[in-house]
Amino acid sequence: METNYEKGLEMLGKMVSPEILQDTVERVKQFSPDMAKLIVEFPYGSIYSRPGLDLKQRSLITISSLVTQGAEGQLDFHINAALNVGLSPDEVVEAIMHCIPYAGFPKSLGALGVVMKVFKERNITY
Repeated sequence: METNYEKGLEMLGKMVSPEILQDTVERVKQFSPDMAKLIVEFPYGSIYSRPGLDLKQRSLITISSLVTQGAEGQLDFHINAALNVGLSPDEVVEAIMHCIPYAGFPKSLGALGVVMKVFKERNITY
């Protein structure tokens, strides 16, 4: 039987490159092994791996949630993951725009800055 940690690693492997996965988990693990275990097990092993929504839908929800929280520090990881699971650049930008009436212009524009950075790093012209 697969553990939630193993399911989480498998799910993350569908969303990000092995290098990003390794770097992210290992960096946190070096500082706090318990936190590294939790960030893999709970969101990805218990939530993302549930049936009912596909990864594109989950990515849209995650992006929207991060925008409304003003959590720009997590947004680049999830914008990259969203693109990796099949969201188009247009869908990513549209998700940010959709947050304007709910999160406001400052949070949405901050998120758009992160999107612009990710697109530039990935050579995506928009």
